[in-house]
Amino acid sequence: MNAARPADVSGAQCAGGDGGPQDEAGSERLAGAGASRDIIDRLADPAVRDLAWLLFSADLLRAQPPLAPLAQWCADAAEARATRDWLAQLDRDPAHLHEALMAAPTHRLGRYAENLLGWFLAHGPAAQLVAQNVPLRRAGLTLGECDFLVRTRAGERLHWELAVKCYLHAGPGDDARASLAEFVGPNLRDRFDLKLTHLRDHQLRLSAREEFASLGYQGQWLAQMFVKGWLFYRAGEAAPSRVQDAPELAADHGRGWWATRSDWPAFAGQQAADGWGVLPRLAWLAPRRLAAAPCVDPDALVDALTRPDEPVLIAAFTADSTGGYREQSRGFIVPDDWPARAAAFARR
Repeated sequence: MNAARPADVSGAQCAGGDGGPQDEAGSERLAGAGASRDIIDRLADPAVRDLAWLLFSADLLRAQPPLAPLAQWCADAAEARATRDWLAQLDRDPAHLHEALMAAPTHRLGRYAENLLGWFLAHGPAAQLVAQNVPLRRAGLTLGECDFLVRTRAGERLHWELAVKCYLHAGPGDDARASLAEFVGPNLRDRFDLKLTHLRDHQLRLSAREEFASLGYQGQWLAQMFVKGWLFYRAGEAAPSRVQDAPELAADHGRGWWATRSDWPAFAGQQAADGWGVLPRLAWLAPRRLAAAPCVDPDALVDALTRPDEPVLIAAFTADSTGGYREQSRGFIVPDDWPARAAAFARR
């Protein structure tokens, strides 16, 4: 990929969408990388847009058989269309969604995403919620929680583990094939290979344990991973010419860029942006829309950062035909010493 390639998202992942055959309607549903962006951009309310992104954006990972298949939130094209119509109606009157989110306030991105997905499963037109955040215990010790237990309209029982992640690529690039270990969290406390291992070897196995069966959930439950997010690749003069995707990654995963503070002025000057804005953590899901003009001067934006020693996520905006501003791309500005620390963390 090109290091500064604008971020994108792709179509819905429904049954049959994991590399298997699709019917004609399914092909229409997954019609390329712009499909979900078109769905999201028809919506105005930020929370509804975030929910639409959670459903229709590309997965970060390919299926990892046999232990980690992808979550299939809709059974067919009819459920996908019904969900698009339902989202449009919700966008016209999002009060009940807002009330639910206000009743469970959080500053954690993962918990916010859980609240959105749980509300969809409880009220939406596709798979239905059986239980959420189900703890498993043995001898007084908590073994873990099943994020979601879901029943499809066809009667299938699904166990979903949800993860929403933003990782920055800290590998050498230069046409080398990336590894998941090279994708690190902005604060260098998380790494994609470790997350996948924990997800596959622990979280997805919870519903196969005898402690789960003892809770009274009858029948066989198929464990699936629901992994969304963005991966960010270095931009600027030090950027590698090309990075080959790690084999575990979905080819159409959401992409952004990252640049050091020293590289930022030159990189920003090459972008055709009408303004820039900092994205707070709970705005890290769907591409953003603004009614008011964002900061125009990229240097002023960086100078105004309250924690210049920490990575910060920003977005480039362009004016649209409605008089508002639409996110064009997003990326992290990191301290100048971050690349060396990130590379060391990736090698641990």
